[in-house]
Amino acid sequence: MLSIQDLFAGYDKSRVLHGVSLQVNAGEVVALLGRNGSGRSTLAKAIMGLAAARGSITWRGQELLGQTTFAIARAGLGYVPESRDVFPDLTVAQNLMLGQKRGAKGGRWSLADIDDLFPQLQQRSGVKAGVLSGGEQQMLALSRTLMGNPDLIIIDEPTEGLAPQRVAQVGAFLTTLKAKGVAALLIEQKLTIALEVSDRCLVMGQGRVVFDGTPAALLDNAAVRREWLAV
Repeated sequence: MLSIQDLFAGYDKSRVLHGVSLQVNAGEVVALLGRNGSGRSTLAKAIMGLAAARGSITWRGQELLGQTTFAIARAGLGYVPESRDVFPDLTVAQNLMLGQKRGAKGGRWSLADIDDLFPQLQQRSGVKAGVLSGGEQQMLALSRTLMGNPDLIIIDEPTEGLAPQRVAQVGAFLTTLKAKGVAALLIEQKLTIALEVSDRCLVMGQGRVVFDGTPAALLDNAAVRREWLAV
């Protein structure tokens, strides 16, 4: 589904990724783990055409490198950045409307589905996004991306700074994605939630993938966790 081969990426003269290769299969949730600065967010931006890169990123056999971000999104990839990037002066309902793919009919997700996932958003549909709490903005960012009916969603640090109750909601959201057959590349610091929801774990270090295996294999590999994940 998504295949990345020998990818190099960075900003200006600073190279962050050094020959990354990985794949995400249809309906698979892949956790992308690593310390801050390991290159995970740069990888997400490179996939979405937001960071200069060379190598190969193919989506269903189609090369994405060189395409615009909106073309990549229209091809079926969704992206929730760590910064959330909601439109603060628009209401919750307006933010969700902006996420809808033009001309799309009969997608996986409807406003009713969003209400079921995050009932708090329905209650605050007329409120401007800029006054929402951090947790509510994260719910809105996730929901807005779903309204575009992606087949793969890239989510960068969805539980960062959230209270335990909100973290549990994000976990439930990821479980629902799996049930609906949506693939996900989940960038996450919290090892517990990543192991609970993922089918496979990738660990990045110094701009490279240093581990690729099941959650059970990662738990059994104390050396990898100590060298590349321990703080």
